[in-house]
Amino acid sequence: MVGGVIGAIIMSAMLNILHVGNWADIPWYYHLFMGGFLFGIVYMATDPVTAATTNIGKWIYGIAIGIIAILVRTLNPAYPEGTMLAILLMNVTAPLIDHLVIRAYVRRRLTETI
Repeated sequence: MVGGVIGAIIMSAMLNILHVGNWADIPWYYHLFMGGFLFGIVYMATDPVTAATTNIGKWIYGIAIGIIAILVRTLNPAYPEGTMLAILLMNVTAPLIDHLVIRAYVRRRLTETI
């Protein structure tokens, strides 16, 4: 949950600085309370079956959800709520994230023992 909020804050602050469009000029703290962002982060993104299971994978998963949700919300005015789309996209990639994190763990352990 914290990773999702951090990702949303970072992306909305970057879009505020770059002045990409009218929707990007909304302050970062408005994005947290507009629509169903917090509801999606708290209740839907934390599903233990479809979310990432490794600790680093959970951080990557949450931050990516926050970033994608704000990007969809601000850059596509025809689709004002991107939280569910971001969660679905990251649910698809969660096994890949876990696989890559575990592979990095194994690779690091093998180089330490040699």
